[in-house]
Amino acid sequence: MIVNCSYLRSLAAGGLLLAASTSFVPVRGQSLTNDQLDQVKARLAEGATHSWEIGTRAQALIESDTPSWSVLNSSSLPPSHSAPSSLDEVISIASSVVKNRTSNKINGPQPLMDANGGAAGDPPSIGVAVLLANWTGAGSQDNVDYAGAATDQLEYLLEKVPKTSDGAISHRSEQVALWSDFVYMVPPFLAYYGVLTQNQSLVQAAYDQCRLYRQYLVDDDAGGMWKHIAMGSNPDNGHWTTGNGWAAGGMLRVLGTIQHSQYSKSMKNQANDLRNWVVEIHNGVYPHQQSTGLFKNYADDSSTFEDASGTAILASTVYRLALLADVHTHLPAAEKSRAALFAPASSSSSSSSSSTSTAPSSSSTASTLAHFTSDMWLTPVVNPDSIGSQGSRSPEGQAFVVEMYAAYRDWVDAGSPGANAGVRARAAGGAVLLAFVCSVRLLFAA
Repeated sequence: MIVNCSYLRSLAAGGLLLAASTSFVPVRGQSLTNDQLDQVKARLAEGATHSWEIGTRAQALIESDTPSWSVLNSSSLPPSHSAPSSLDEVISIASSVVKNRTSNKINGPQPLMDANGGAAGDPPSIGVAVLLANWTGAGSQDNVDYAGAATDQLEYLLEKVPKTSDGAISHRSEQVALWSDFVYMVPPFLAYYGVLTQNQSLVQAAYDQCRLYRQYLVDDDAGGMWKHIAMGSNPDNGHWTTGNGWAAGGMLRVLGTIQHSQYSKSMKNQANDLRNWVVEIHNGVYPHQQSTGLFKNYADDSSTFEDASGTAILASTVYRLALLADVHTHLPAAEKSRAALFAPASSSSSSSSSSTSTAPSSSSTASTLAHFTSDMWLTPVVNPDSIGSQGSRSPEGQAFVVEMYAAYRDWVDAGSPGANAGVRARAAGGAVLLAFVCSVRLLFAA
């Protein structure tokens, strides 16, 4: 057995051994054009009608259009009282929701919107937009009581919605049921409310809800992935991909709120827990990423269909974790997902996930993208109203695309922290293989 160890050493030294096709090289150009992104947002605006879709749309617009006002970036909290024009659409969303609520002429604790057939945890997703509208003085211009609406929503959650014996607020209003979705909708609202009103107890409550939901939903036998639903009449022990994305995304928003607020020093332990819990989800789910770069609807159930929406929100959380907590482990996998989702239609599913794929040119039309329809609906997606079924249009999926786009942009603008981590790891792996191969050579030579 003849092995040129000198040659292998040169490859390992350059980090090239076993890295020709797998080394982590960020796909700098693999993104959407401005026109394509605008079309994604337009479809999102058309499709978002349920409370959680409206709230997720508002959050996506904050991250995309006014990143300095997002808790996921480095700006300190609370923000300025003067809103930039880029927040106009978010404030318009809040205005529409609160005006519609006012027309119901109901007083006292109540959700910001009808609770979607009993989903008490969904309307608070709009809460951050309402808080921003109040904080920036929109009410003095349009005579809308944003503060009252936010307070009513908070009191409804804390006083009217059922809870577990240890204090986990139910996602449902008619029975105690804990859904992973809740973590994206409620804790970020509680945390932001607490920071704006200088009420650390509310920020702690946001952390506690994340802690309690994890306690009930984490599946240690599945590597740390979360189950979808605990308790209630329809528990779901499956590891729904989007549900894991909801949970990771919500905890990151609470983490960002704490880190950038006046409570950053006093709540370091809570922040560290949140970081670790997001890492736990990533470590559990990413081993199930398909060769296409996408995930199955239930991450570890190969019989389910591939879902681009859950894939997008998970990728966005990887970039955000790199920025917030210097955790870079799954950046290569996130890049694989992003490259696949934004790949040209001429690429196959497998080849589109390669880190060497080329981006659509600035003149590309929407119809040239493999995972978007001609009018820029993401595909394939889970049906938001029936999560065991494949759908054709997903407003939340559109929001996740915007969030992934914004997260990647912010990561690149920050210098792509961790971009070389995958190369270094593979170089180290190459050195180990080099030692093994050369040992084999010596063994056979003997």
